[in-house]
Amino acid sequence: MRVKEKQHARRQNRKTSSLSILAIAGVEPYQEKPGEEYMNEAQLAHFRRILEAWRNQLRDEVDRTVTHMQDEAANFPDPVDRAAQEEEFSLELRNRDRERKLIKKIEKTLKKVEDEDFGYCESCGVEIGIRRLEARPTADCASTAKRWLKFAKNRWLANYSRSITFTTGGKCSRLIFCSKR
Repeated sequence: MRVKEKQHARRQNRKTSSLSILAIAGVEPYQEKPGEEYMNEAQLAHFRRILEAWRNQLRDEVDRTVTHMQDEAANFPDPVDRAAQEEEFSLELRNRDRERKLIKKIEKTLKKVEDEDFGYCESCGVEIGIRRLEARPTADCASTAKRWLKFAKNRWLANYSRSITFTTGGKCSRLIFCSKR
């Protein structure tokens, strides 16, 4: 029972984070029109707004952290207080490092939007999909390809160069796994 509760909580957190990305950008979910071409100018502009707002929000967090660390920096005489402060700063810096990497990934994705190469799986070339991109704008794999990549990473396929063909929505897709070792 406990495992199911944790899985449900994780799903809820993912839903919240997907919606919060759209909320940060101040945009509504994209409403596709019948017969609309995938990744047209309107869709690219929609994702550009989301990505730029997300990047700006992360940069603001970095600025707040620097200000907070400068304001809160104190030389406590008590070693326990000093250790607690160092631990707090360490956690903040670790989070900022993750956000710095995310900002780089967002900038890479913005370059793809600019080059009109956004929204297609890097592994198999299939459309990633509007809803998946709204949930994770920096996604570079279709959900099926991502599942296969996770499978390969966690299983023996990750150690060998393999090519696997599978079907996604009636289209034949091919993933090539290369040894990273």
